[in-house]
Amino acid sequence: MRHLLRLGFIAFTVLRFGLDELALSSFKHRWLRALARVVAIGRRLDAPRGERLRLALERLGPIFVKFGQVLSTRRDLLPLDVADELAKLQDRVPPFPASQAAALVEQAFGRPLLAVFASFEREPVASASIAQVHFAVLQDGREVAVKVLRPGMLVAIENDLILLRKLAAWVERGSLDGKRLKPREVVAEFDKYLHDELDLVREAANAAQLRRNMEGLRLVMVPEMIWDLCTPGVIVMERMKGVPISHVQRLRAAGVDIPKLARDGVTIFFTQVFRDGFFHADMHPGNIQVSLEPATFGRYISLDFGIIGTLTESDKDYLAQNFIAFFRRDYKRVAELHLESGWVPKGTRVDELEGAVRACCEPYFDRPLKEISLGQVLLRLFQTSRRFNVEIQPQLVLLQKTLLNIEGLGRQLDPELDLWSTAKPFLERWMNQQIGWRGLAERLRAEAPRYAKLLPELPRLLHDALQARVDERAASSAHEAHWAALVAEQRRTNRLLQGIVFAGLGFLLGLLAAQLWQQWRF
Repeated sequence: MRHLLRLGFIAFTVLRFGLDELALSSFKHRWLRALARVVAIGRRLDAPRGERLRLALERLGPIFVKFGQVLSTRRDLLPLDVADELAKLQDRVPPFPASQAAALVEQAFGRPLLAVFASFEREPVASASIAQVHFAVLQDGREVAVKVLRPGMLVAIENDLILLRKLAAWVERGSLDGKRLKPREVVAEFDKYLHDELDLVREAANAAQLRRNMEGLRLVMVPEMIWDLCTPGVIVMERMKGVPISHVQRLRAAGVDIPKLARDGVTIFFTQVFRDGFFHADMHPGNIQVSLEPATFGRYISLDFGIIGTLTESDKDYLAQNFIAFFRRDYKRVAELHLESGWVPKGTRVDELEGAVRACCEPYFDRPLKEISLGQVLLRLFQTSRRFNVEIQPQLVLLQKTLLNIEGLGRQLDPELDLWSTAKPFLERWMNQQIGWRGLAERLRAEAPRYAKLLPELPRLLHDALQARVDERAASSAHEAHWAALVAEQRRTNRLLQGIVFAGLGFLLGLLAAQLWQQWRF
């Protein structure tokens, strides 16, 4: 009953904010357009369509807000008025009361607010779908940011995820593409990352790992966590001072090299993915700032580490080979990689898949980013994948989402940026490091602690191995001697048995001869 009520609430919200007009009116089928007109009878919608969509997503809850955040970066796919409104979901979701936030902080630390902080700003500086952030100053004078989890989040997310699981099951059973798209596995992945985002200690650990990984790159800054003040519901971190990356005119006026900033974003993304296999998977503009401090001028500032993507070594190798094959326009290799990975059925013809991939990608090369829509490329690849029964890989869903975020950021910063040519040298260098002498040296260095422990034991291990070989040979010799004795004894036994048999036969023949002689005499 609770789920039916939630479905009813979703349908009511769609109708109340006029979202049915945005959806049904875009279809070519006349009966759908007629349905949209019937539903709209007697309804007055004064607010602009973008505002109505944003308000509806906020009303429907955190999962829908997350969806709106992803959409907000795709200005090539959305009208500008809608994209501008959805951009407000990134850090301007309506906050919960400051008194409630203060109470949650005191409950988390078990102390009054002023016993922990010298000052605490009641007005939140940012309010997102999962948590909101307040600035504060510690007793020792350090400026910090306090992130507080929204109350009641777990119950709200669980209810929506139950509906998503049921919807995914219906799609998988009733759709021709259901099994190939693996909707239930995709929902399971979404479930995992949403629950990870609800544990702020996990987010703090993600930030610490990303900070270590990016320390030597000197292109991006990650706040330091105050571990003594980190709990599952509240975390405290170093305060970062920067300008939101969406404020391009302000950055340009401050002297930031915008084209370099765009290239640095691509470098950061591919470094996190292919070098570390550990990447920020929620890179919408609300989570990215740029430092204007003299010592760190022009560097990225990453925020909000609740969603982190990870890739295995085999995932990284497969993806890198695919990217390089795309950049080199080696579509045959792309087709072969899909077959080798098992993404397409074994009976698929390589030449047919090669031709389909070429038709998808070839028109988009050698163009600036402003003329390339990765969304359109993915749409054509999706149509191709349906033809060849390509299986969607749930573990790569976050990577696909982040790649779309990167495209949206690049489009905002520098429409002339060529994503392909910017990424190609990096990937080729990474592959050379993996398969060349440098890669071998890196792997040897990684195994050095194990070798250091093994080398002092090597003489003893070698002696034990040789002694085991000697013992084996001695045992083998003893076994052979024993076997020879058994064979000799068996031969003696065989000769004795033969003698007994022959003696018995001779005795029987003698009796038979004596009987015949006796009968002949008489």
